[in-house]
Amino acid sequence: KTLDGTMCPSYMVTREEAHSTRGRANVLRLAMAGRLGESGLGDQGVHDVLDLCLECRACKAECPVGVDMARFKSEFLADYHTRHGSPLSARVLGHVHEMARLGSRLAPISNWAVGAPAVRWLNERLLGLDRRRIPPPWSRRTLGDLFARRRAKTPSSPRAVLFGDTFTNYYSPQIGLAAADLIEASGLTIAVAPTLCCGRPLISQGLLAEARDRVARNTSALYSLGADGQSLVFLEPSCLSAFKEDAPALLRGDLQRQALSIADRCQLFEECLEQQMEAHPRALTFAAGPETILLHGHCHQKSMGMLLPTRALLSRIPGATVVDLDAGCCGMAGSFGYMRDHFEVSRQIAERKLLPAARRQRPGSVMVAPGTSCRAQVQDLAGVRALHPAELLRSLMSEPS
Repeated sequence: KTLDGTMCPSYMVTREEAHSTRGRANVLRLAMAGRLGESGLGDQGVHDVLDLCLECRACKAECPVGVDMARFKSEFLADYHTRHGSPLSARVLGHVHEMARLGSRLAPISNWAVGAPAVRWLNERLLGLDRRRIPPPWSRRTLGDLFARRRAKTPSSPRAVLFGDTFTNYYSPQIGLAAADLIEASGLTIAVAPTLCCGRPLISQGLLAEARDRVARNTSALYSLGADGQSLVFLEPSCLSAFKEDAPALLRGDLQRQALSIADRCQLFEECLEQQMEAHPRALTFAAGPETILLHGHCHQKSMGMLLPTRALLSRIPGATVVDLDAGCCGMAGSFGYMRDHFEVSRQIAERKLLPAARRQRPGSVMVAPGTSCRAQVQDLAGVRALHPAELLRSLMSEPS
């Protein structure tokens, strides 16, 4: 147990042994050994112990034995749903991709509807979504739409393929366009992959049969993109971890081998651009920007050891000092922080370090967070807009003369 680093976010605020990584692991061990009665893994008490796991994956990186509690939780939920049935909230939140596609098509009417007090009350009653949370607005124009208008045609042999994840495509397409501009300016031709859900929401909700089917279809759709050695570039760290870690673990046989091949070509946007700038330092230059950049890394980004390229890339901004907040988990964790039963724990996790740092932000500084959830948490609870690295860098990119 520790109160440093990221592990374990819920233990840091509850200080209860059951909500530590060790406590959860012990409960699972006792349940599998039949020490918790006949119900075993179907016991409500086991469910309650795992309920406050945010699936941040810090335990995989920070725990001395490398326990992956996030994977244990998803496997437990899959078994629990088989015994008790899948709740409506899990089915709805697991299919956020389909909801986003519909919401985008109906925007701005859909944005007005989900923000209405009556609809928020209904969502709280039916789905357990806390009425104090207002979902981010859908964009009428998707990344796919805007990218198609941006250029007459996709290059025949792009050297990088941008993964159009659900949140970039349907909520924040400007981030995807900014990333495309920067990658092209660095010397790579780029295309946008077909819009797919990485499967993370299904995995997090324990809908593993559907998740396995989803990642199998993704693997078949994207495997051919690497025939010429293209990198598959991700803007959202949790989507990257789904492709690099979860997809190969869910598949078997030829599909697993293909998933591993795709995983080898997957890169975070910052990693891709930093590599390009190391190889071609004069290809892309930036104007002076904020004096201080407050960097909040995404939990999955940190668990995969990918925060360093982000810091290095942001440090290329003239006159800027990059401060790693080392604030642990933001507390949002996808849909976790939207749930009524989790709202207070989510807020307390953020209040440990992240929200105070956001409120202390001075003129001339900016907060940067690669994760969608992290940016939403800071906006919701501190009223501070955090930027994706691509947004900040694109705003400072020196245009070619």
